[in-house]
Amino acid sequence: MNAPCPFDEEQGYDLDLFCIPKHYAADLEKVYIPHGLILDRTERLAREIMKEMGGHHIVALCVLKGGYKFFADLLDYIKALNRNSDRSIPMTVDFIRLKSYCNDQSTGEIKVIGGDDLSTLTGKVRIDIIDTGKTMKTLLELLKQYNPKMVKVASLLVKRTPRSVGYRPDFVGFEVPDKFVVGYALDYNEYFRDLNHICVISETGKEKYKA
Repeated sequence: MNAPCPFDEEQGYDLDLFCIPKHYAADLEKVYIPHGLILDRTERLAREIMKEMGGHHIVALCVLKGGYKFFADLLDYIKALNRNSDRSIPMTVDFIRLKSYCNDQSTGEIKVIGGDDLSTLTGKVRIDIIDTGKTMKTLLELLKQYNPKMVKVASLLVKRTPRSVGYRPDFVGFEVPDKFVVGYALDYNEYFRDLNHICVISETGKEKYKA
């Protein structure tokens, strides 16, 4: 598996270079990871997953809401590989909803506020799409109750932060500094999910949409 793409504090792109919804124009500092780069990296992750999973049946479990865009794009690439290669992987999907943030701070408590009965996933291989280390650790403990054959975790972003719980996903898109980022379904109090790019929220934006 290839190493994730690192992004440093100084990197980023001027907002004027991209199509940003006008209602968010004053609420963002910069575009951090453009949409096209996200898609290209996601396609590569799909290839890595197909190569590693062999002929296993995958139950792809999406963590809502922040994971839905990555989940949908990743599965589209896996489906395309299934159609166009000699080896294909049987795959079903399921969803779970977790909540751990208020404003830009983790509450320290992971709430399961949606999702189907996970007992239906017993004995299957799963790809879990999640976006924070604490959420990963909590969700993995939950999944252990159902005795899966194996669990593989795919995360678009991993933050370099001293608050990390130390868990490393099996498939990682990008490593990023400890900045609060929004867009591509990642939110700040439910706002910014409609951005295509991953952006850094400004202090003005945090205050404007503060809960």
